[in-house]
Amino acid sequence: MFRAQDSEVFAPAAAASARPAFGVRSAGAPMGTPAAAVSADRADPASGWAVDLAQDIGSRRWYRGMATLILLIGLALACWPDLSALEAAPASRVDAVAAGQFRSLGLSAARPMAPPSALPAHPALRQVAFVAERTQIERSAELPAGDSIGRLLQRAGVSGSDAARASELIAGAVPLDRIAPGTRFSLVLGPRPAPGQPRQLERATLRARIDLALAVTRSGGGLTLQRQAIPVDTTPVRIRGQVGSSLYRSARAAGVPPSAIQQYLAALDSHLSLEGDIGPDDAFDLVFAYKRAATGESEAGELLYAGLERATPQGRRPVLELLRWGQDGGFYSAETLSRPSYVQTGPGLLMPVNGHVTSLYGQRFHPILGYTRMHAGVDFGAAWGSPIVATADGVVSYAGYHGGHGMYVRLEHGGSLGTGYGHMSRIMVWPGQRVRAGEVIGLVGSSGLSTGPHLHYEMYRDGQTVDPLGTRFAAVTRQVDPRELGAFRTRLAQLKALQPGALLASGVRAVSQLAMR
Repeated sequence: MFRAQDSEVFAPAAAASARPAFGVRSAGAPMGTPAAAVSADRADPASGWAVDLAQDIGSRRWYRGMATLILLIGLALACWPDLSALEAAPASRVDAVAAGQFRSLGLSAARPMAPPSALPAHPALRQVAFVAERTQIERSAELPAGDSIGRLLQRAGVSGSDAARASELIAGAVPLDRIAPGTRFSLVLGPRPAPGQPRQLERATLRARIDLALAVTRSGGGLTLQRQAIPVDTTPVRIRGQVGSSLYRSARAAGVPPSAIQQYLAALDSHLSLEGDIGPDDAFDLVFAYKRAATGESEAGELLYAGLERATPQGRRPVLELLRWGQDGGFYSAETLSRPSYVQTGPGLLMPVNGHVTSLYGQRFHPILGYTRMHAGVDFGAAWGSPIVATADGVVSYAGYHGGHGMYVRLEHGGSLGTGYGHMSRIMVWPGQRVRAGEVIGLVGSSGLSTGPHLHYEMYRDGQTVDPLGTRFAAVTRQVDPRELGAFRTRLAQLKALQPGALLASGVRAVSQLAMR
C-alpha cells in the first residue's frame, strides 16, 4: 500500500494527468494547492531567494532561510543608530584680558580692582581720596498701575522732600488719580547735597493729559510748576461698514477701537437681538469721540452714536439710530424720547409699559407650542427696548431667566399682591432691591417663548394669577419736553452730517470698507 501510494504520488505526468491536479500535492504544501502551482514555484529561479519558513521545515532549504534571517537581524542590530544625547562642547577658557573686559562691563567695575598698596608705582599716577560724581544725570521712568508719583521719584533717586513737593505741584494741576498708568516721566537729577544722600530734582516733565504737558523745574532754590496747553482737535470720528460674517471683526478692520465696539454692541442689545436681527448684508454706522493733539498723539473716547441699516431690495434703510443722551449716559432714539412719560394723578396701579394690549388673560391657542393652554397674563405690544416700569412700590423677589417667560422680574407689593414681567431684553434690577412705582425695571424684548417684542404682564393675589385688566389702573397725564426733543434731533443731525472716515492714530485717513450705495 505504501509503495502504491508512493508510486502514485511520483508517477509520470501522463499518469498524473488522469487525476485532478488539485489532488496531488508535495510534502509541506497546503491542502488544495495545485500541483502545477507547486512545481511552478519550485521551478522559478527567484523562489530560492524568498524562503518560506512555513514549508519544508527541517530541510536544508529551511535551515538556509533561518540562517539568512538571523544574519539580517544581526546586521540590523549592528546598524542601529546611537540615540544617546549629544555631549556639550567643553567650556572655553577665558584668558586674563577677556576676563578683565567682562569685569569692566559688570557691577564689579564700581569696586576697586586691587588695594592701593597693590597698584604699581608710576610717576604719572596719583592717589585721590574719592572720584567726583556727575553733577547731573538723566533718567526716564514709567508710572506703574497702582503706584504713586512720590514713590516713583524716590525709586529714581530723588530725595524724599523733592518727591513730595513735586507730587504736590502736579496734584494742583491734575488730580493724581487722573494720570493714567504708563505715563512716562523724563527726569534730570542734580548733585547730591552730601555723599550717600539722594540727589536733588532739577527737572521732571510728563504728559498729564493729551491736551496738557507739565514740567516741574528747580528755580531759586525751590521747585515750580509750568503748564503747557497743547492744541487738540476734538472732531468725532464716524465709521460705517458692512457687518459681514462678524460685526466685531468688520468694525475692527474698519478702524473702530475695541472699547467703542463693545459700547456699540451694548447699545444695540437694548433694542434688538444681536443674534437674530442683524444680517451679514446689513451695515453698521457709529460715531465715537476722538482727540488728536497737535504733537501727534491721539485718544479715542466713548461712543456717541450707534446706527444700523437694514439691507433691502430697494437699498439700505435705517432701522436704528441711537444717540447717547441725558445724565445717565444711556442711548435713546428720537422715537423713544418723543414718547410721552406718564405721571400718576390718581389712585391705582401704573401701566407697566407704553403700549397696547395684544393678548388677553385666559385660555388661548399658543402660537409657538401649537395647542390651547392657559395664558396667565396680558401681553402689551411695544417696541424693542421700551422701558418697563414697576406698577407699584415693591421688592424684587426674582430677576433672571424663567423658562418660557425668558428674562423675567417678579415684584412683591405687600398685602398678598404681586406682579410679573416677562420676555425682557434686559433686566435692570436685582433680587432684594426696593423699587418705586414708575421706576424702570427692564426693557421690552422677545426672550423665551415669544413671537416678537412685547411685555407679558402678570398679577398675583395670594399666589394665584388673576386678570390684570380687572384691576384699576391709575389716571395719568402725558408729559413731553419739546425743547429736549429739539436739542436731541439737532445733536443727532450734527453727528450724522459727519463724513465717514477720519484721521486716526496712524495719521492715515481710515475710510469705510463698505461703499455705501
